[in-house]
Formats: sequence, C-alpha cells, structure tokens
Amino acid sequence: MSLTFTRRRASSAVLTAALLVPLAACSSGGDAKEDAAGSTPSGSASAAPRANLTVLAAASLTDVFKTAGAAYEKAHPGTELTFSFAGSQELVAQVSQGSPADVLVTADTKSMDKVKADTGTPAIIAKNRLVIATGEGNPFKVDELKDLADTKLKVVLAAPEVPAGKYSKQILDKQGVAVKPVSQEPNVRAVLSKVELGEADAGLVYKTDAASAADKVDAVEIPDDQNAIAQYPAATIKDSKNAEAAAAFVAWLSSPEGQKILQDAGFQKP
Repeated sequence: MSLTFTRRRASSAVLTAALLVPLAACSSGGDAKEDAAGSTPSGSASAAPRANLTVLAAASLTDVFKTAGAAYEKAHPGTELTFSFAGSQELVAQVSQGSPADVLVTADTKSMDKVKADTGTPAIIAKNRLVIATGEGNPFKVDELKDLADTKLKVVLAAPEVPAGKYSKQILDKQGVAVKPVSQEPNVRAVLSKVELGEADAGLVYKTDAASAADKVDAVEIPDDQNAIAQYPAATIKDSKNAEAAAAFVAWLSSPEGQKILQDAGFQKP
C-alpha cells in the first residue's frame, strides 16, 4: 500500500505541474500583448511601435511611396501609413497651420527649411532630375531645352513656388530659353497629367514621373550640365503624437530596404 500511495502522489504531482503550465501562460498573456503593442526587441523587423502615421509627401513620390508604404507595413505589423501627396509648398503650409501629421517629405531643401521650427532634423533620402515629357512618340520632335521656346508648342510647367517649377526656371534661365507656358500647375504630377492627356505638347517633370507613365509619354533627357538635381529631405513633425514611430519610418527610408525601393523607381542615391 505504501508503494501504491507513493505512485499516486507522484502522478498527482505530474498532473498538477502540467495544469500549471497553461495557467502560467495565460497569466503572462497580458505582458505578451503589451510587448506586441509597444516596442519589440531591438533588431527585429518590427522594431517600431504600432501607430497610425500620416505622412505628408511631395507629389513626385506618389507611386514609390505607395510601394514603400506597403513594404513598411508588412515589415512592421500594427503600423498603418496614410499618405497625403501635394506640392511641397502646400505641404509646408499645412505644417505651418498645425495640420495633424507625423512625417514631412519635400522635393527640395528650401521648402523644408521654411518649417525647421516645426520639424526634427531632416535627412536627404533621395535625389531626382528633370526631363522633358512629350506625348507618346514625341510627335513634335522635341530634342532639347531650346525647342521649348517654339511658340507653336503648348508647354506646361509647374508653378514657380513649386520645387519642380523652381528647378524648371533655374535650368531654362541658365540656358537662356524663354518659355511662355500655357499653364502653370500646382504640382509636378499635374504637369505630367496635362502631357498624358494631350492638353500640352511638352512639360518639364522629374525623371521618375515620366517613368511612371512610360506607356503614355516619352522622356527627353537633359544633359547633366544643363540640369538641376532635386533633393528630398524627410523629417518628423515635432507635434506628432507618434514621435517614436515617425522617427522609425524616417530612418527606414534611408535603410537598405527603403533605398532599394526608391532606386528601383528611378530615384538617385542621396
């Protein structure tokens, strides 16, 4: 009887231990959820905390940031990115007026400088350059900048306060080319749209914009010594309620993964 009793006690102890394992797991469930909701261990793919981030980005980043956003959300479960694309001057005005947002990315450093009191230290994440966009097949045989001075051509440019407009004026003035645009658009994608729809014969856009519509427009290269290089600074917004997550996204844009997406879209290395 003593042996039987000992065996029963041993069996009871094993059963009790087995029952305590799931109970312990249940009791730590809250901590696991807190870890998932907050920061995960350093070096993991989802090291940034969960957040819903609003990113104000230059219009020329429309296509590539949609790709980048999907990649970032996949690598950082629980983070959602909402993009607002517009001309840099519009984005700067929104920040100045206190519109709620977490990250700002402009197409030039001068625009970013206007809100330096409202942002963190910016980092250049990419560069770009201008090309002449024409209708598919280049029906008017536009070969160089001076061809844009032909009064028979309907040329459209970005407005002077828009980075693409500033760059356009810079390179045209440098070459002594006088252009009378039929319209001046609020952002570079609007310029591209005019050419795509046949409402303009030619326009100055970024190389990446022309590439995004390669089936509808042709791109005429502009030599380096006649061109301008656009720089894209990215910065967190100081009033962001998701400061840590915003900083993580800005840092990711300069990471190998972020840079590959930008460069695959035709942007130059920063």
